[in-house]
Amino acid sequence: MEKEYMYHTKHTCARRIKVKLDGDVVKQVEFLDGGCSGNLQAVPRLVEGLTVEEVEKKLGGIKCGMRPTSCADQLAVAVREAYEQG
Repeated sequence: MEKEYMYHTKHTCARRIKVKLDGDVVKQVEFLDGGCSGNLQAVPRLVEGLTVEEVEKKLGGIKCGMRPTSCADQLAVAVREAYEQG
């Protein structure tokens, strides 16, 4: 069953991430309200079809410059939260 979740990011240029999951599989990702256009188009394409656990393993812990996180890392958090809300 597909569900949509809106995640409000912390310490990143993109302020929100919209995630659609089907069970534990990522169906769609959209970064909203800021961020680097190229990365924010590429990352969703790369994670669509992956499970929540796969996204966490690939993207979790990535930092952006001196920030404690990144848009990719926040996506890993977002998909986990979305899955657990289900």
